[in-house]
Formats: sequence, C-alpha cells, structure tokens
Amino acid sequence: MTTRQNSSADQESAAVVILGAGPAGLTLGNLLHAHGIDCVVLERSDRAALGARARAGFLAANTVRTLERHGLADGLRRHGRPHGVCEFRTDGGRFRLDYGSLGRRELHTVYPQQDLVADLLTHYLDAGGRISFGTEALAVHDADGVRPVVAARDAHGRPARWQARYVAGCDGRHGAARRSLPPTALRHQCDHGVSWLGLLAEAPPSLDAVGYATHRSGFAGHMARTPEVTRYYLQCERGTPADAWTDEQVWDRLDLRMRAADHGPLRRGRILRRTVVDLSSDVVEPLRHGSLLLAGDAASLISPSAAKGANLAVLEAELLAEALVGDLAHGDATALERYSRRCLAHIWRAQEFSRWMIRLLHAAPGTDGESFFHESLRRSRLDSLRTSRAHQDWFAENYVGV
Repeated sequence: MTTRQNSSADQESAAVVILGAGPAGLTLGNLLHAHGIDCVVLERSDRAALGARARAGFLAANTVRTLERHGLADGLRRHGRPHGVCEFRTDGGRFRLDYGSLGRRELHTVYPQQDLVADLLTHYLDAGGRISFGTEALAVHDADGVRPVVAARDAHGRPARWQARYVAGCDGRHGAARRSLPPTALRHQCDHGVSWLGLLAEAPPSLDAVGYATHRSGFAGHMARTPEVTRYYLQCERGTPADAWTDEQVWDRLDLRMRAADHGPLRRGRILRRTVVDLSSDVVEPLRHGSLLLAGDAASLISPSAAKGANLAVLEAELLAEALVGDLAHGDATALERYSRRCLAHIWRAQEFSRWMIRLLHAAPGTDGESFFHESLRRSRLDSLRTSRAHQDWFAENYVGV
C-alpha cells in the first residue's frame, strides 16, 4: 500500500493529478493505474473520514456493469442487494411499480456509497496507486498550458505543489477545480425551491420497496440502506434547522406523510444523522478547459430526487479514463475533445428526469389559480404513472438508467 503525505513545498509530479477521492476520483484513479498511466489522487480528508461519508446507495445497472468490467465490483457483488420495486403513497391511494420488470427490465443494487468508496480505495492502494491524504487542493494554475500546477496544502498547513499534464477535477462543486475555471466557463443553475431533511435511522426498513409519499403536509421518502439502517426524507421549509424537530416529532411526521394509519406504522429507531438539503442542480459547460477536466459533482450537481449522482460519477470517470488513456498512451488527441460532449448528453438527460421527479413528488406551493393548475398537472402525472404501461416503461428506463 502506498500513500503519500507532503512534508515540504517541493514540487511533485504525475501525468494526471486527480482532485478528490469520491466515486469519480477513485474510479478514475483505478482505471488510469490499470492502464499504466502515472496518476496521484489528492484528498483533503484522512482515510477514516473518507469512509464515514454516508451518501446515496442506489447503483444503476450500468454502473454495476462498469465496475464489473474493470474488476471493481467484488464488494457490491458480495454485499449489495438487488432492488426493483417502488411504491407511491398518495391521497388517492397507493400503487407499486415493479420497475425491474418494466422498460429495460433492469434493477438497482443497494450498496451504501461509503462502502463503494472504501472498496475503490482499497483496490487502488493494493494495486500500488498513489494517494495523498490530508492534502487540500487550493487552485489549479496554468490550466490552459501543457504543464498545469496544483497548489495545495497538507494536513499541517504546509504548502505543496503538484505538476501534471492533466488535472482531473473530481472535488465537488466547491472544490479547487471549479474555483479555477476561466470566466468563459458556463454554469447553468436551477434552484428547485424545495428542501429536504435527510435522515439516517437505526431502524429496519418499513417497506420492501423505495417509498415515495405525497401529502398535503409535504413529501416523505423511504429508502432502505441495510437490514438495520434506513434513510428517510422529509420535506421542510427552506431555512429549517436540522434539529428543529425532536426524534419523536420526526417519526410522527413520517408516520403522517407515509400514511401509517392506513398502511401500518413505521419501524422506529434512533436517528443517527440529520442533514438539510436544498434541492438544486447545476451543470458546467464545457467539461474541459485546456488541461483541466471535470467529472462527478464538479461537472454537475444533481438533486437527490432520482439517485443519479454516484451513477453519473462512475460513468463520467470511465469516459474520462478512456479519453486520457487515448491521449497519453496512444497519442489520440481527439479522445479528450469528445469527452465533454459525450458526458453532457448523459448529464442533461439525468437532470431532466431528476427535475421531472421533483415536480411529481412535491405539491405546488400556494393556493392561487396557477398553483391549482400545476397541482392538477402533478396529480395527472401520478394517475398516468399508475395506469399507463407506456408511462411505466418510460419511468423504469429513466429511473434506473443514466
């Protein structure tokens, strides 16, 4: 196992410097290293903190195939659980979609993202990959040149510099890669006007399906993570503190919105974590700026309404690895020119479906005529999803696909 902590301002180098050790960065690192491309991952957290980031846990069929194709799926194949059913609970009753038998007949694999990250990290280190924990990238300089430099600092606050041929920004929407974009970069942004209280509960799942509940009090969601832990979402007003409600009040609200009186009480337990999420989306165009390339949340942020974030990250990492290998190993300069266009086609399709889900699950605010019109449209969408096989096939294809 090889890790590296910088102890001075001496400049180090790699053909590709990868910023961030999330699903995008670690998938990219594994694929480049497997092709003999000299690369290093810079990660500001230590290894323990990296493995404790509880995020989404629904992997699309294409994501699983990608990881299998590159020998990165051992953990999820041992411990992941196939899932293919979702249930909608509305004021008009409830209905279930066996989406695994609809559309392309593909399933999700439930596997916590922190476990996937741990698997990818272990595989990368065991193969001799380089990573510098506790190293925070601050800026990418000379990205329009042929030898960009990443300015960073280590866990002790000491400066560090890494020179590269290419820098892969996989460090999120607030990372150094985005901060280093030129003024010509386009940022398309959308605030969906909805906030969720995200909850991780030490409680067994209460449904054998993903649960989406629409209620006059707001949306509620149920997503199993493990046999002992369940993720819930509660719609809340913008600006609501994460600790605004006691555990008992949280469970009472979940019972109300999930219609426990009609369908049975939820299985309660200790709430392990709370996070308020303001649903928003953004996309950067293009994804290549000279020697700086973006992937994962640095390329596009997508709302959690359709579980697309980690799946897009893995897809983009594979496309970026293919392009970098083409350029660095085979001298195919056109590979990188195609990268942005190929990724953005997938990103915008995922964004469209995520936006559609948001409109499906959340009542229009207000009581005026326009709000009533939009609310009637939402109810019509739900009714069509309940009754139309063509609509159900479309939903299944886009729900599992990226």
